[in-house]
Amino acid sequence: MSSPHAAPTLLADLGGTNVRFALADTGRVDPLLMDSVRRYRVRDFDTLADAIQQYFADTGHTARRATIAAAGRIADGETVQITNNPWAVVAHALQAKLGLDSVSLVNDFAAQGMAVPLLSAPYLASVGSQSLPQLDGNPTQTYVVMGPGTGLGVAGLLLRDGRWTVLETEGGHAGFAAHTSEDVEILHRLNARFGRVSNERMICGNGLVNLYLALADIAGQPPEEYSPEDITSHAVDGSDPLCVRTVETLAGIFGSVAGDLVLSLGGWNGVYLTGGVLPILLPWLRHGGFRQRFEAKGRFRETMEQVPTVAVIHPEPGLLGAAALARVQAGQPLLPPRG
Repeated sequence: MSSPHAAPTLLADLGGTNVRFALADTGRVDPLLMDSVRRYRVRDFDTLADAIQQYFADTGHTARRATIAAAGRIADGETVQITNNPWAVVAHALQAKLGLDSVSLVNDFAAQGMAVPLLSAPYLASVGSQSLPQLDGNPTQTYVVMGPGTGLGVAGLLLRDGRWTVLETEGGHAGFAAHTSEDVEILHRLNARFGRVSNERMICGNGLVNLYLALADIAGQPPEEYSPEDITSHAVDGSDPLCVRTVETLAGIFGSVAGDLVLSLGGWNGVYLTGGVLPILLPWLRHGGFRQRFEAKGRFRETMEQVPTVAVIHPEPGLLGAAALARVQAGQPLLPPRG
């Protein structure tokens, strides 16, 4: 039950294109108040403080604390330069500007990770034949949380002695490792354009365009001036074979990278896939080369065949994770005590 004296916590999920706001009641087992969710375009505001003030004005809500999930590396728990938009956020300055009691900054994919313990089965979809992970089983568990949006987010989620913690990373910026002859050809072309090539150059919205242009060049085909949305729509309706090939290729590379992250983080209990582009990619992940390349890890193939990959289909996983963090900061557990 919620405490009648508990003030709501402001939540923000800040990405490269959009910022979403909501409120959390940390006294509830399901702390995210879905009817409080609003979305704004980053480009419409000069600062995060301006966007928050607009949210309060539009909704009539107020809050004394804020938990901000931001797409970027959090420096000393205090500042973040958003990776794919011009905003910089300084916690103490935001707190002073808005007259809040506290502001907590966290990486956006750390928030996505902390959402996992609050996700019920209707918000999860298996990618592959493996069963959904059992989060209330072994007291020691490790998961990978990753997914494409404006960029590629990566986090680790750990359960140790009944307590959930999240490992914040910038794994999306790790260097791309080519696994096939086609990967090598793609890498050559992207290297000529960008120099160093990270996984994010391919596994994100704009990554679809990068892949499309590379594949067009490999095929000797003049490219169209397609947006990511154009590529996916032509792939879905089958009207452009190169667009179909582009999305299939992204799905396969996504699988390779997800598998590499399992090896790197020891995420043997599973991979949770999320991010703004995931709903578009999901059919291709479930029926394409994602699992094939995920499992193709040489001497670890048999182990990787047992690792579940799960799509998160909750409408607001970033805000849910921010609400989970707010609940933890209020001293509340994420899972009911075991009987």
